[in-house]
Amino acid sequence: MAYDALNQYKQNAVFTATPEELTLMLYDGAIKFINIAKLNIEKGDVVKAHEAIIRAEDIVIELNASLNMDYEISKNLRSIYDFMMEKLVDGNIKKEVKPLDEALELLTDLRDTWKEAIKQVKKTRYSAK
Repeated sequence: MAYDALNQYKQNAVFTATPEELTLMLYDGAIKFINIAKLNIEKGDVVKAHEAIIRAEDIVIELNASLNMDYEISKNLRSIYDFMMEKLVDGNIKKEVKPLDEALELLTDLRDTWKEAIKQVKKTRYSAK
């Protein structure tokens, strides 16, 4: 019962989120799955590590696919996402934490920057009213 309520809450959060908040959720999800993968590598559970890395890869692919290439920043982000994918694949093949840490650091920086940008937009949007 509680599990159903949690799933309903998560589903409502996604359906009511702004595009900016959805991007933030994607960053958070990728970070979560990389941390799960790292934990499983350290525990020696390569199957669970692989599954978590694949989930993180899927999120980075989605972030990359959602870029509007009309903007210069999107070209820079595409390069970063491509680099992250290389690190995730490398970490998955070798079952090593170091490449995952490199991707995690970039994702965390992007997430934190995105979070701050959302705050600034909201501040500007609501102070103008």
